[in-house]
Amino acid sequence: MTEDLIQKTKKIVALMGFEEPRVELDEEHRKISLFIDDDLIQTRTATVLPAMEHLLNLMVKDENRSPYVVDLNYYRKERERLISELARAAAHKAMLTKTDVELPPMNAYERRLVHLEITTHPELKTESFGTGRERRVVIKHLSTGSL
Repeated sequence: MTEDLIQKTKKIVALMGFEEPRVELDEEHRKISLFIDDDLIQTRTATVLPAMEHLLNLMVKDENRSPYVVDLNYYRKERERLISELARAAAHKAMLTKTDVELPPMNAYERRLVHLEITTHPELKTESFGTGRERRVVIKHLSTGSL
């Protein structure tokens, strides 16, 4: 499966018109890291990455396992770091001010990162609200009685 998955990944990238990537596969954590040296992809990573991940998971769909998470030129890794940093800063603000802190709209994966980060703070709770691209997380201090 490993070599087959790498070949399918390279095929998707080729069909998208990019040069052959360097592929690193972490089967245990279901992660695929791609490295493509292309100026166009550098400026479009936020758009290309979800499409690439969706196509790849359709091609290798396994009903009994979770889908793969794809990273492209460390974009997702850096984004995860920024989201965690934002969540920690918002948690700090919520604890100091004892008020709700609303974060900007995020995709489902990023909202999940925030929810997980806030679980380390027993005095805080998170809640997602909104729809579609406007869905966001609010961090609530339990003393406000807002939950």
